[in-house]
Amino acid sequence: MEWVAAITAGTMAGLGIWMMLDQHLIRVVLGITVFSNAMNLGVLVAGRHAGDAPAFVALGSDTAGLANPLPQALVLTAIVIGFALFVFALSILKRTHELHGDEETDHVSAVVEEPAPDGQENGIEEGDERPPAEAKPSPRGAQ
Repeated sequence: MEWVAAITAGTMAGLGIWMMLDQHLIRVVLGITVFSNAMNLGVLVAGRHAGDAPAFVALGSDTAGLANPLPQALVLTAIVIGFALFVFALSILKRTHELHGDEETDHVSAVVEEPAPDGQENGIEEGDERPPAEAKPSPRGAQ
């Protein structure tokens, strides 16, 4: 049964890499997620030697046929971190779509590589600089 999970992890890794090579940023993010899930499955399969029973044992009992809890804990942590990164990447993609109206990698790269506009395009005229804000005293007193 472990070979089925290993083949599934390899297939998912290949699918994730294939999706990361796409030009749509949404597919790139989904590819990263699929690839990280494949790596989680690979770690889980590699850490499961032959045990099927959970790792709840009585004091002094034999632990030879039990599953290793360390890979399970690592994979659970990786799933939580991966989900947080996925949500963060989706929020960045949403903002990119709002600003540029497109998620193509070529279009976003072209927008990033454009020169920065000068001050006059932003409504700032020469001689219109504001004086720097005065320093406020520290609430703890002078240090």
